[in-house]
This record gives sequence, C-alpha cells and structure tokens, in this order.
Amino acid sequence: MSEPSSPLEFREQHKKRLSWMPWLYASLKDKHLVWARPWQTEVQAKLMREETVTIAEDCFIAPEAGIFAQLGRPIVIGARSTVAAHAFLHGPVIIGADVSINARASLDGGAVGITIGDGCRIASGATLYAFDHQLAPDRPVREQPVTSKGITLGKDVWVGANAGITDGVTVGDHAVIGMGAVVTSDVPEWAIVAGVPARVIGDRRTR
Repeated sequence: MSEPSSPLEFREQHKKRLSWMPWLYASLKDKHLVWARPWQTEVQAKLMREETVTIAEDCFIAPEAGIFAQLGRPIVIGARSTVAAHAFLHGPVIIGADVSINARASLDGGAVGITIGDGCRIASGATLYAFDHQLAPDRPVREQPVTSKGITLGKDVWVGANAGITDGVTVGDHAVIGMGAVVTSDVPEWAIVAGVPARVIGDRRTR
C-alpha cells in the first residue's frame, strides 16, 4: 500500500481543482493562501506582460485559460472576478467586478467588444460572439465581410451552460439565459429566456 501524498505533492492537483472550480479560491484557508496567492500573482503578471490585459485585485485566472488581447483589443477584468480553465477570451472585452467565467466559455469581442456587468455568471460552454459573417450569394462564406455591433450584459446576469448570445444583443440587469438557449434579440431586465431562438418564459420577480 502506497504512502499518502504529502501536501506538497498534492499541490499540483489542488491548483488544477482551483482552475476548473475557481469559486473555491475565495474560501481558501490561510495554509493554502500562502502558496495560492504567489502562484496567482505570477500567472496574472505574466499575462499582463504578454497581452493588453488589466486585472484588478483578488481575481483568479486559470493558467489554462486562453486570453488574447492584442493592441487595440484590450481585456479588462474587474475585482474579484474569475476565469476558469479552457475559457477563451479575445478582446475587446470589459468584465465588471465579481464576475465568473466558467470552464470552456468562449467570448470574442469582435471589433466593437463585449461588456459584462458586475456580478454576472457565465456558465460552462457558453458562447458570446460580438461579430457576424454576411451571407450575400455572390461569394463564398469564407470571403464574406465581417460585421460587429457588440454585446452588452447588464449586472447580475446568469448565462446558462452552453447558451449562445449573438452579435448586437443587449441583456438587461438580473436576466437569466437558460441552458442551451440561443439569444438573437435583446432581453429585458429580470426576464428568464430559453429556447432556440430564445424567448421570454418568465420573470425572476414573479417566481
């Protein structure tokens, strides 16, 4: 029977757990913060050196996330926000405070950008694409021009797992996007939407 792993040997697995479930970072005990904080400081400092990214205090950024923000397409991440493993972010993207972007979410700001309000939750596999290809019949899809209007999420919005939000959409404060929904038009405040294309099925204030 093998000897139990020491805390040091377990650390890499603990880092992996945090990367996939970054909400755990906020509740770490002091004995774990002594290594987790320097680790995150290093991860975030490297990212800010290599990309046009600004990260506020007390954030968690998984090193496995793909975050790309060349000049002119910045990414700003607000205080206490988290980005999980295998999430993809391409600027311009502005993220408020206390936002969580979970594993495998995909956000591309196109030319105009994505703005995410404070307290939003972006679940695993959600896609927000702030650009679109045109469909004129006179040329193949690969040669079509690309347009961008931007996407805006208000505060306290929950985007369910594998939901999609298309270019030009504004989602009002406190709205909920159901799992697997495809949102192609604006969503009112407090609305619950679901389906393909998404439609209003309820209101958070009357449930």
